[in-house]
Amino acid sequence: MAAENALAFLRALAAERAPAPLVVIAGPQAFLREYVLDRLRDRLARDGFKYRSFQVGGGDGLREVLAELDGADLFAPKRLLACRLLRAYRDRAGGGDEDADGRPGSDAGGEAALAAAAERLSAAVRLAVVCERDNAPAKIRRVGEHHGVVVNCARPFDNQLGQYADLFARNLGLKLSTSANDLLTARHGGDLAAAANAISRAVIVAGDRKTLEAADFGEPGATRVPDLFELADAIARGNANESLALFDRAIQTGRDPIELLAVEIIPLLRRMLVAASMLAARKGPALIAGALGLAPASTMVARAVDGARSFGLERLRAAHQRACQLDERFKTGLIKERAAAVGGLLVDLLAR
Repeated sequence: MAAENALAFLRALAAERAPAPLVVIAGPQAFLREYVLDRLRDRLARDGFKYRSFQVGGGDGLREVLAELDGADLFAPKRLLACRLLRAYRDRAGGGDEDADGRPGSDAGGEAALAAAAERLSAAVRLAVVCERDNAPAKIRRVGEHHGVVVNCARPFDNQLGQYADLFARNLGLKLSTSANDLLTARHGGDLAAAANAISRAVIVAGDRKTLEAADFGEPGATRVPDLFELADAIARGNANESLALFDRAIQTGRDPIELLAVEIIPLLRRMLVAASMLAARKGPALIAGALGLAPASTMVARAVDGARSFGLERLRAAHQRACQLDERFKTGLIKERAAAVGGLLVDLLAR
């Protein structure tokens, strides 16, 4: 085995495939790291594995993990050991790939010993190493690639957001309608934790139904936070007044302009730009849907095509370039009036 992304690993678990004896979990998405471990624990629990967790860099050290790996337990013959390498552990170890046990006075070969132990796991033991960093330590990563699997919990691409939403619902024994999937993807963007929480809450509303509809994710009240589903629809129709009103309401209800730009507006512009480019090359909606990684019946595809036809390739290209420049300047602190800058972008895009 080798490295794979979190989506592929979660799909394999949902399909009831037996996981590798060693799973190394790392990446910048904290929610995704925990969700992968939680699904792995549930999958192995059905096979009779008892769960034990060690916080290396907190109250535990690698010595305790090694002792558990090498020992036997009459009360829990089948065990899943979760070894969390906390950020404090790697900071104390210098943050690099050198070996350390994570506690003063412990031997300096802790990671090497853990990697060696991971190579000789018995059939009754499974090991999950969860790293609170973008990458696992080099020795552990190498043994994971050769004797197990390394799961990369990176920020999902735009065309993976709907797939994650479907997977979250599937793991709860439910399905999402196309409109519900589109709504979740538009509303939460790359915030997978928010999407998963919304699906969990919708289970209560759904009752005995097995398919969740967009109405199950409604937010009653006139002052609710507007979502991109509404904003994108208004932009695609070329309705400047409604688009700016929705944007202003989002700012007034506490949304961050940086988040709105990076997570919602730029992906929307990118989808419309792709659609405009393919329309200029005389490609149809089905091929556009494939390029966007969405179902042909998705309302997000229809919205992208409508926006592409409304604004045209050159206006969308200029708007997308400007939006990316704003995002860069926001992050470097060169622009302070962020809401005004994003509002100006929308005004220029929608101006006729």
